[in-house]
Amino acid sequence: MATFYGPADISKSDEYLHEIIGFIRVHKDGKCERFLGNDRLPAGLDSSTGVQSKDVMISPETNVFARLYIPKTATQGQKLPVLIYIHGGGFVFESTTSVHYHSMLNLFTKELNVIIVSIEYRLGPEHPVPAAYNDSWEGIQWVASHSTGTGPDPWLNEIADFNKVFFAGDSSGANIAHNMGLWFGINPIVGITLAGIILLAPYFGGKDPIGSELGVHKKVKVFTDQFWNLANPSRSGLDDPLFNPEKDPNLSSMGCSRIFLAVSEKDSFRDRGLHYKDLMEKSGWNGKLDIMDTKEQDHNFFLFDLVCSSTGTLCNRMCTFINHQYRF
Repeated sequence: MATFYGPADISKSDEYLHEIIGFIRVHKDGKCERFLGNDRLPAGLDSSTGVQSKDVMISPETNVFARLYIPKTATQGQKLPVLIYIHGGGFVFESTTSVHYHSMLNLFTKELNVIIVSIEYRLGPEHPVPAAYNDSWEGIQWVASHSTGTGPDPWLNEIADFNKVFFAGDSSGANIAHNMGLWFGINPIVGITLAGIILLAPYFGGKDPIGSELGVHKKVKVFTDQFWNLANPSRSGLDDPLFNPEKDPNLSSMGCSRIFLAVSEKDSFRDRGLHYKDLMEKSGWNGKLDIMDTKEQDHNFFLFDLVCSSTGTLCNRMCTFINHQYRF
């Protein structure tokens, strides 16, 4: 099965500024070659799910846009929860328009019966951290601009329930979603209520290894740390609070009372996810964290296998989380 990380060996070459084998190559002139996430699908009607999607511009200055998805069942006058989704890719590759993400978000839209707003943020190293965070925050503010029914997009104006907004993401996107929840807790955005956060296989880290990073995943940690260091060359390294929640003094400021966290047995980031659960529960945050630990699966299995039973179970758990105390 495809995974987020490749072989735990690091290529060194005088020809390039940096290379993460199989993922990205940075040339001396600054040009980046990306080897994953380059196959794109256009927005439109998905025949297998009946989901309709379209691309909308958020910021012409930065070329940040979103791909919006609505389920086949959406009708004017019916309000649906809004899932603001942030894709993964180690901050340096992938796109909401890539084959895997577009297909997965069509499925999520159908199974969860939500409107999805998937933000296309700028990637490092051309646009280093905190660009991805700032772009995601701008996307959330753009969504909120529709809360009065007078925003630029009719789908959100007519169908979105702004009292039921969720932040969600996978891998590095889950990292961003977590931080957006903290930003929202410190500086709430008028017009939306953050009902919960969904973190799928979050990409967290830290300078000091924990759990399996001390053993079976020792080399994998060295490999995956490269993505953060490449995207974040000028900040505080692996213990930056954006990357290592243990170093963040603001965890208790989370802007919602519910978090759904999904980890997987074979994922090298599993122990970071479990540690995150402990950190949140001890932080003083007045909320509840629900966890799903999938057996026999690796990082982002749901992105690469939409039809396996584990993906179906994950969809069911997310649906239950979203619809908690909510009736259509």
